[in-house]
Amino acid sequence: MSSPAQSMKAAEAILLIGPTGSGKTPLGSYIEEQGISDRRCHHFDFGNELRTIAGLNQPPHAFSLREHRFIRDLLAKGLLLENEHFPIAEKILLNFLKSCGYQEPDLLILNGLPRHAGQARDMARLVNLTHLLVLECTAGSVCERIEKNSGGDRTHRTDDSEEMIRKKLETYQGRTAPLIRYYADHGSTLVTVTVDATSTPQTITAAFASHLIFRT
Repeated sequence: MSSPAQSMKAAEAILLIGPTGSGKTPLGSYIEEQGISDRRCHHFDFGNELRTIAGLNQPPHAFSLREHRFIRDLLAKGLLLENEHFPIAEKILLNFLKSCGYQEPDLLILNGLPRHAGQARDMARLVNLTHLLVLECTAGSVCERIEKNSGGDRTHRTDDSEEMIRKKLETYQGRTAPLIRYYADHGSTLVTVTVDATSTPQTITAAFASHLIFRT
């Protein structure tokens, strides 16, 4: 008997990629509200999903106590899920697709997953990643955006200390940024937008919308 992941058709997806504080979460939420090319969009914010699970007193349905503790520890240390832990990410993604009612021809807006090449390879059987939206943001602009809460999404964040931001930026450059080349080599359309402290979801969307071309 096939598993849900084996039996479902890969969801068409756009990946938002950029360093912490570059505005991925407010952008993903804006795209979900507005839609793209008259298509319904679902914003999958992996970091927010992890924080929600970690904040529960008890593990949610389908998650073990060990997995719950692991997720809490992962967030506290600012680490990434490695290849051997992908089943946790897969479980979260499949639960999200079910809860949001994803169906063709909806678009999935990925934010925070995949974060490195190992996850990208595992994600290939779950999603058809047609576009990569790269938010280019310098370290200085990242710090300014976080300090000013430019995206309006940092109010309740507990992981915005100077040390944690620096660690996340290093991890992004070393582990996540290489996904740009990875997906370019695998045929995804790349669209790059420069982001600074004044950038909003509206201005970012206006800069990339005309570059999104979907195959019919």
